[in-house]
Amino acid sequence: MDGGGTDLLTLYDEALPQVYGYLLSRCGQASTAEDLTAETFLAAVDAVRRRSPSGMSVPWLIGVARHKLVDHWRRQARERRDLQVIGGLAEDHVDPWVSYLDAVHVRDTLDQLGAHHRAALTLRYLDGLPVPEVAALLERTLHATEALLVRARSAFRRAYRDEEAQS
Repeated sequence: MDGGGTDLLTLYDEALPQVYGYLLSRCGQASTAEDLTAETFLAAVDAVRRRSPSGMSVPWLIGVARHKLVDHWRRQARERRDLQVIGGLAEDHVDPWVSYLDAVHVRDTLDQLGAHHRAALTLRYLDGLPVPEVAALLERTLHATEALLVRARSAFRRAYRDEEAQS
């Protein structure tokens, strides 16, 4: 194995818990976090094969993991849309952002949201990214992302209150 491969193995040992923890805290499902962690490290192996691995680090891998998570949510949204078209169902997006929230309740509420709302809120508020970065990651314009965040916060608030009322 060449130096890049050895460096990647060393980085893997150091980064695995951090990458997995990042993904698990955002998606809340161990199996999904495991799959996305594997995809993240496969992307790193591919990067080593294509170029010099000198820029690889734990933050770089977390960035790759973030992209894998956004891709996962996009796939989920497409699958949901396809099922709704087939089944003739109406999509029901409901959930907003509040100042003090129970973490489990927030995760449950986020899970009820559409993938685009969940991705925007997670990137902006859980990852703390500025709106221009969220826009770049979601491949939207700045204004479209700001509008998406307004709708997502509103949907989150409604779903959170509905969930509280049912408790």
